[in-house]
Amino acid sequence: MYKDRYIYPAIFHFAEDGISIEFPDFPGCLPCAFSLEEAMKNAREAMALHLYGMEQDGETLPEPTPISHLQSNEHQAIVLIEVWMPPFRDEMEQRAVKKTLTIPKWLDDLALEHQVNFSHLLQDALKKYLGVNEKQ
Repeated sequence: MYKDRYIYPAIFHFAEDGISIEFPDFPGCLPCAFSLEEAMKNAREAMALHLYGMEQDGETLPEPTPISHLQSNEHQAIVLIEVWMPPFRDEMEQRAVKKTLTIPKWLDDLALEHQVNFSHLLQDALKKYLGVNEKQ
């Protein structure tokens, strides 16, 4: 079962050209930033996105590596990153996704002539077809 709150360690690498961030528990989750404030924000967003992807794929989430098992070098800092998943999950569920569809040219021409908003029309039609008003 997935939790709503996660805390994992990140290693911030400080260099002249910015801050790179790595998560020992999430290989491949590698945000970066130019300031400490931006690094904290980017680390939270990247970790939330990574966790969300793992949840969607049904993966088992790793236990956070204890910070006592991590070592930082010069120009590095170990930072605990906390994410609260409910608002992030809601945002991801409400995000727009691009769909490609095919219609006859004559119908496209007629719709453009009548200034049809294809996205709005498709959303309305899908809701009606599925018998829903908003997200269940």
